Amino acid sequence: MSWSLHARGVAMVAGAAIVWSTGGLIVRHVEADAWTIVFWRGCFASLTLLLYLAVRDGRNMLALFRGLGWGGLGVAICFGTASTSFVIALQHTSVATILFVQSAAPLVAGVLAWLWLGERMTWVRASAMLMALVGVGITVHGEDTGGDFLGIALSLVIMICFALATVLVRRFSHVRMTPATCLSAFWLIAVGGTFGTPTSVDGTELALLFLFGACQLGIGFILFTTGARLIPAGEAILLSLLESILAPIWVWVWPTLHEHPGDHALIGGALVIAAVIWNTVAEMGQSKRIAPPVE
Repeated sequence: MSWSLHARGVAMVAGAAIVWSTGGLIVRHVEADAWTIVFWRGCFASLTLLLYLAVRDGRNMLALFRGLGWGGLGVAICFGTASTSFVIALQHTSVATILFVQSAAPLVAGVLAWLWLGERMTWVRASAMLMALVGVGITVHGEDTGGDFLGIALSLVIMICFALATVLVRRFSHVRMTPATCLSAFWLIAVGGTFGTPTSVDGTELALLFLFGACQLGIGFILFTTGARLIPAGEAILLSLLESILAPIWVWVWPTLHEHPGDHALIGGALVIAAVIWNTVAEMGQSKRIAPPVE
């Protein structure tokens, strides 16, 4: 792989993480109820993703949807559930709590892949998982977290959904999953439209929701799914941690918010992120050692 392709992949995945990290900041400036936010996020994300698929794949777009199978449908349900849970969780806990718990998903995915796909469980992965669990425990049990039971529970749901989606993508690696992200956006429209009041938003909120759906979710997915194919999986995981690091910072330093994550969240989050980095770097090193020589 040429350096230019690798650099492009790094830029895209890092760009996706940066774009995703703005989600909490955007929602904190929208006064609409959570279900209405979910509806408009789904609308704008689905339009963006459909346009991307139409331009990239043309007439083959429908065939991609038909070829998703139950694995693709599973990924769509996971992403739809995680996206819905994220919006609702923001009403019940801090951005830092959600993102720090979510960042443990790669390690949970490793455990699920061990149980389901028979992937090898190394001592590094097991130790990193234990370290991450301690970090999650510190994050969610701290009195300064500023969240209630529902917020914590939904943060865990988000993490499990992303982990399960990761394993499904591994299991069905021959299936292109961009249409699945589009189906997840349709899920948001259906659920949000049922329980929300889409006509209650004003022009300013609609503009913010456009950023939340089309840019933060839609363009974020496009950048990640395109860029992750150009770089090693471990590198993509490390770059995606930018979201967990940056998202709490935006709402912390924003003049009208000052949402301090709390000492427990900072300590626990640091443990989770360190565990993911440790495990990912170890796996990348192992892959290099066992790779066959290039002739």
